[in-house]
Amino acid sequence: MVCLPCLKTLQLRNVTYLNEDSLQRLLSNCPVLEDLLVDEGEVDNLRKVIVMVSSLQRLALCIPHDLDELVINTPSLKYFKIQYHSWKSHHKCLIEKMPKLREAFLDVYFPSMDRLIRSITSAKLLTFISLEDDVYIGEGFVFNQLQNLKLFLCKSNVSSLLVQLLKDSPKLRSLDLFVMEDHENSGIDGWNQPSTVPECLLSSLQTFKFLEYVGRPREREIATYILQNARRLKTATIMSQPGLYETLDMIKELALSPRASTACKLVFV
Repeated sequence: MVCLPCLKTLQLRNVTYLNEDSLQRLLSNCPVLEDLLVDEGEVDNLRKVIVMVSSLQRLALCIPHDLDELVINTPSLKYFKIQYHSWKSHHKCLIEKMPKLREAFLDVYFPSMDRLIRSITSAKLLTFISLEDDVYIGEGFVFNQLQNLKLFLCKSNVSSLLVQLLKDSPKLRSLDLFVMEDHENSGIDGWNQPSTVPECLLSSLQTFKFLEYVGRPREREIATYILQNARRLKTATIMSQPGLYETLDMIKELALSPRASTACKLVFV
């Protein structure tokens, strides 16, 4: 047993724990802890991640293996980062709402995603990386405070994630899309255009960036959809890959696309 009554910052990297309760027992004896990092790296003997710290303001979890139990109860949290991919369907997962959260970074896939999404709806800035199209299908969640969304598109049909997040973020002001070329089946397929225009496009979205744009049909459909429907858009930045020989045609095509906002400035980088 150890007690660290004044400790505010704790980083645990590649730690081999004595048993599955070691982490929880350590954290329970850090009563004023504010900043916690747990990075398992190549170590895989931690089967339970239980973080119940009322004072915690920043939490970063990098768990590269399956867990039997994931519990997070951090009511004061302002920043949350989690990297965790698991296809294990039978495990305990309890993630309490984070009412003071301002920024979240999710690189995740696991069967209890609805519990995670429900806990972070107060975030103002959200970075979302997903390799699966059904990681978030919308369960009546509303991101009432979300202003800045950074979404990494990694796999076919993942554009459904974009559609759902646009619908659920009525105050969104900034949208950044990234195409991750280093993943298998990279690029975007299966763009499902919303049947109704999301509220954020009609009333709040002001900046739009599309990075690693190469002009594939589905990428083009997404870009033109945003331009044609975002009424308050001020700037749209398209960043293509260096040396792409189709760049001129892409510029012409998007430049001639109708824009809902007459004030929108289209920038190519």
